[in-house]
Amino acid sequence: MPPSTLAKTASTLLSLLALTHGQSSSSKSADGLGPSPTPTSAPSEWSTTVAGTPTVFRSIFTMPASSDEGAVLLPNIEDPEAVDAQDVCPGYKASQVQEDEHGLSAVLTLAGAPCNAYGTDVQVLNLKVEYQAANRLAINISPTNIDSSNSSWFITPEDLIPRPQPDSTYGDIDLEFDWDDEPSFWFSVTRHSTGDVLFTTENTKLVYEDQFIEFVSSLPEDYNLYGLGERIHGLRLNNNLTATIYAADVGDPIDDNIYGSHPFYLDTRYFETDDNGKRSLAKHSAMPGNGHGHRNGGGSKYESYSHGVYLRNTHAQEVRLQPESITWRTLGGSIDLFFFDGPTQPEVTKQYQLSAIGLPAMQQYWGFGYHQCRWGYHNWTELREIVDSFKAFDIPLETIWVDIDYMDQYRDFTLDPHTFTPSGVQEFFSKLHADGQHFVPIVDSAIYIPNPSNASDAYDIYTRGNASDAFLNNPDGSQYIGAVWPGYTVFPDWLSENGQSWWVNEMVQWYKEVPFSGFWIDMSEVSSFCVGSCGTGNVTMNPVHPPFSLPGEAGSIIYDYPEGFNITNATEAASASAASSSQAAATSVAPGPSTSTSYLRTTPTPGVRNVNHPPYVINNVQGDLAVHAVSPNATHHNGVEEYDVHNVWGHQILNATYQGLLSVFPGKRPFIIGRSTFAGTGKWAGHWGGDNASKWYYMYFSIPQALSFSLFGIPMFGVDTCGFNGNTDYELCSRWMQLSAFFPFYRNHNTLSANSQEPFRWESVASASRTAMQIRYSLLPYIYTLFYNAHTAGDTVMRALAWEFPNEPQLAGVDTQFLLGPSILVTPVLEPQVDTVNGVFPGIIDGEVWYDWYTHEKVDAEAGVNTTIDAPLGHIPVFIRGGSVVPLQEPGYTTRDSRQNPWGLIVALSGDGDASGDLYIDDGESIEPNATKTISFKAWDGKLKADVKGDYVDTNALGNVTILGVDGGCGHVKLNGKSISGQQYDEDTGVLKFSLRDATSGGAWQGSWTLSWN
Repeated sequence: MPPSTLAKTASTLLSLLALTHGQSSSSKSADGLGPSPTPTSAPSEWSTTVAGTPTVFRSIFTMPASSDEGAVLLPNIEDPEAVDAQDVCPGYKASQVQEDEHGLSAVLTLAGAPCNAYGTDVQVLNLKVEYQAANRLAINISPTNIDSSNSSWFITPEDLIPRPQPDSTYGDIDLEFDWDDEPSFWFSVTRHSTGDVLFTTENTKLVYEDQFIEFVSSLPEDYNLYGLGERIHGLRLNNNLTATIYAADVGDPIDDNIYGSHPFYLDTRYFETDDNGKRSLAKHSAMPGNGHGHRNGGGSKYESYSHGVYLRNTHAQEVRLQPESITWRTLGGSIDLFFFDGPTQPEVTKQYQLSAIGLPAMQQYWGFGYHQCRWGYHNWTELREIVDSFKAFDIPLETIWVDIDYMDQYRDFTLDPHTFTPSGVQEFFSKLHADGQHFVPIVDSAIYIPNPSNASDAYDIYTRGNASDAFLNNPDGSQYIGAVWPGYTVFPDWLSENGQSWWVNEMVQWYKEVPFSGFWIDMSEVSSFCVGSCGTGNVTMNPVHPPFSLPGEAGSIIYDYPEGFNITNATEAASASAASSSQAAATSVAPGPSTSTSYLRTTPTPGVRNVNHPPYVINNVQGDLAVHAVSPNATHHNGVEEYDVHNVWGHQILNATYQGLLSVFPGKRPFIIGRSTFAGTGKWAGHWGGDNASKWYYMYFSIPQALSFSLFGIPMFGVDTCGFNGNTDYELCSRWMQLSAFFPFYRNHNTLSANSQEPFRWESVASASRTAMQIRYSLLPYIYTLFYNAHTAGDTVMRALAWEFPNEPQLAGVDTQFLLGPSILVTPVLEPQVDTVNGVFPGIIDGEVWYDWYTHEKVDAEAGVNTTIDAPLGHIPVFIRGGSVVPLQEPGYTTRDSRQNPWGLIVALSGDGDASGDLYIDDGESIEPNATKTISFKAWDGKLKADVKGDYVDTNALGNVTILGVDGGCGHVKLNGKSISGQQYDEDTGVLKFSLRDATSGGAWQGSWTLSWN
């Protein structure tokens, strides 16, 4: 769904195009997306569908564009008049220090006169350091006197965001805390075994005010930091980047804050040991060619150590990365820091999930099928035609999704009575479910407030919520009324006593009308199209039109095309360019007189917080914190202001939705995809990458975005394949459909009025999709097993090359390739008009072997350098890692069909002739399955052993077995000592193939077995 002003303008697209040519645009409107061609008066009629059968209800008022304009602010990092708190604040002094084997406590007292730089200085603080576990150190700094009635001191409650607790392993910790008081209090965290200082505030000052906290740590030169999301950025964070953490409804700008809030980073440091045994921190500035380069000569060896840092804080934050330091600023709360010592990325990720945020949810098996959506499916008939077209083109389709088109006047938990009629539900769903397919609707985060002057405008969902006191208020106790798609709206209060139970009940009741399979939660930052409670006193105007043109309405733009489109589609490109120029001429206005900008700057008032315009201005993509968001002064029923918990609103609605789906489907795993997330959201939901565009660079950015969410504990991630905004073309969509086939969440989705982009629209895209989907559906058992390991142990699903090969520093910045689990390497084409791609094959210097997925031949590549790989359109290079046993299943049209087909195995032998792998099987849907089965595979010395455990009954035979790297010939294939016929062995490639279908007709995993071929 579109995030804010979905009327993306020509200037916005020109800015995006400029970015692809190495330029940037600093011109932004108040919503951060560029000026909007918004009509100031409504069209004579407004319908819930721009095309198709409209639902016309009356001529309505269009909110003026000015309703979503906030104060003109200048971020402090760009403000030449801004005070540097490090220069003017006194820091603190420690006293009453008490230390024992569990940690340390102290009192920190302001070391001089208050500076009150961006708030009121806290005079006295408590310091508590805990050696919590063998791999975890906690540092908490918070005000000594916290009056629960004083909202200036909001400390994140543990029932809102759980806090890691100590365990009995603390005595084995490798992390050390040190501190000193000169010239003022500072602390450091060191890895004892190596002496490496992981974090130190030495020579800086702690600044602690009611609306501003700052602490600074030095970093080594040329550091490698990852995380601090959510933003569209390369995997490795730049050392001149301000990473703002504030949930924002905005359409995927580069480098700015967007939907999620994840105050966590991974720090990886490489050490070099020379021939003389001297160990030093390795320097490895990015090298040409996708960050790949030769491994240093001279016999040097590398090793890496990783650690993680998590700040448990729900406030707006700004993390400034400079060449040799990291500065953390937050607009409130406390310093609640957790250090995870790793020392590898997989261990850091496990430690972060297991002890701090929770393990990712186990997904239903069908969630890994292919999903199709668009904003612009007009009725049940068209939806049925889309489903049937996929079948006619033999393109697997698991789930059909609908955007806001299906709603009655864009209101949650409704159906449009004219287009998605209630009478059409049974016919549509009976066939869909009979074919083993699923349906997921979008559900927005705001609730329409009906017009009290119009009895026919009644909306029972609001009425029940209002009776339950389930909605946010203004500070004076009146209801907070903003605006979203249906008009003036209210917003659920997840901190209220009845908010969640009301939401759960609405889901249960709506399921009786619409038998959905899961939920898609949008607009959950939480978004509002006006600043403040704009609906107060105006509800009799409802429904009102948003303050911008919807795609397809008068004044909306003509969509752009991908880079390079003019080369292969010259005629269509010329037509689009002419239309765009014509529209630009029609809507252009004469420039006004030049004036200097006047910025709002606020100064602290002792003891009083200015939540709407804090004295410190973070670098928020929308500028004013209230633009395109519920205002910070919106008040929860328990008195907490939205200022303190804005970043977790989306996290909370996903929790409520999870509970709702548990009530709808007792005992079954909820399937949820949400937009705004926080640390720990992965235990309830997956995430999609938001409103990207049909541009090649957005396809590239999907990889680092997915890898970042692996770090955040949300492995169920995907993007709008082929792009959401703008028009795609066959080349981009072919490449993207193939790339996304290797992401956990696989969905195509685009905007209203753009060209349709279902893969069957072009034969080349259909063919490319079928090829990639065949691989994906074959790999479903492997992918499902990866998620089981993530859910139970915190393993990572999508993996950066640097994480899997930690002793190759040249991989630190590689984000144009990735691993799916430990065994599948994907090297996609990410630019137009090419038929080759460069990729590195990691681990070769240490004897790693890689095999081509398609030919099964060993890859001929050198260590640490780019290899040119053939990649004509329709082909995505995929490779199997030697030493892997990869479980497969013959692909069917749906996941239900696939689960009934014979199993398969690829045994990719290492250079030493061994391999291992595992397989997990259950019913694919239960939270607590009645029976499960695990199979551990181990190959060595010409044999493969399958160790089978568990009671789950699976009667599918083991079909094709392919063994790669069988060098020097092979003997007869035997299963448990009995010869198997039909083997095929290629001496040139070392590939051995045979089928065990007959030998395992009663089921491949009835018991353990041994296979031999020597």
